[in-house]
Amino acid sequence: MAIDSDCLNPLIAAITVGDVAGIGPEVVARSLNQNLPRNALALTIGHPVVLNEAAHLAGCPANFTELTSISSSKAELVSILCEYRDRARFACWNPAGDAVRSAPRCQVSAVAGDAAFQYLIHAIDLARANLIDAIVTAPLNKESLYLAGHKYPGHTEILAERCGVHEFAMMLYLSESALAPWRSMVQPQHSQFASLDGLSIAHVTLHTSVASVPGLLSVDNVFETIQLMDAFLKRIGNSRRSIAVAALNPHGGENGLFGDEERLIIQPAVQKCSGGTADVTGPLPVDTLIRRAIAGEFDGVVAMYHDQGHIPIKLIGFDTAVNITLGLPIIRTSPTHGTAFDRAWNPSTPANASGMTEAIQAALRLAARRQPG
Repeated sequence: MAIDSDCLNPLIAAITVGDVAGIGPEVVARSLNQNLPRNALALTIGHPVVLNEAAHLAGCPANFTELTSISSSKAELVSILCEYRDRARFACWNPAGDAVRSAPRCQVSAVAGDAAFQYLIHAIDLARANLIDAIVTAPLNKESLYLAGHKYPGHTEILAERCGVHEFAMMLYLSESALAPWRSMVQPQHSQFASLDGLSIAHVTLHTSVASVPGLLSVDNVFETIQLMDAFLKRIGNSRRSIAVAALNPHGGENGLFGDEERLIIQPAVQKCSGGTADVTGPLPVDTLIRRAIAGEFDGVVAMYHDQGHIPIKLIGFDTAVNITLGLPIIRTSPTHGTAFDRAWNPSTPANASGMTEAIQAALRLAARRQPG
């Protein structure tokens, strides 16, 4: 039998369904029933019955078929996934058993939280073993995760611990196509900025209270986040790599009137980048910084805390923004929305799969740049 040339060196994205009580299974089903690139293969990690129920709800073909085991050879896994694709099926690996089938829909539960955790850590292990090229994660619910005994604030911290890394960051990315309508609103018709390639916002601190943020900031962790941002921009082929670092306080602290973090922490971190990173500016007041970034002046922004970066990105690109974890030895992306229990499993409120589709595309793009040649 002839070998499909698209299966000679394909990219494999493992897609975890997250918390089955939310919209994760539906957005996975919707996004995968669109056309993947011919050189890309999908391995779903979840329960095939749940995915097929979600597909039926979404009006998509119920084409998820259980894969009973995972090969220790990537070549063999590629062959299996190509066979599934040729039969218009999606291979679904279920490492968490059948208990999740009885998990209540649209509400917090330990059963769903534990399954989401199991799906994620098995995907991480596949990526670390080089059996797959990237992980794309549907949302999990933090309360369900805690009920199951997994005391993590979210995906990012689990990924970092499982991968054994200490320097990592959460980053939100908007592609150039998603930004285009906004660019036209805030920049001149003939922009002075060239080589635009989307907008990225990385966060120095993650899931923590606003009150704790000043005490968590240091010269080193601001500097490390700038470096992680720079490495990402290099990786996607951005030649300009213009990075803006946000101030913590209103108006950049007004020379100490509203706080000293800019002078004592953020400015020294920016100065530490001198000569090593392409173009780093800051600290800049975030209210005007974001407008300048949308206009194309900056490729990346380093935010000091969660909402400082999340609010503008979700305002302008909630359905298309992608969460990318920086600093990992593996590729991980996800949509930026949550489990949406208030909308899940309801045919009258169909889930928007744009974020999952963008996350899959971003993962494949990053994986392609990793491949030799």
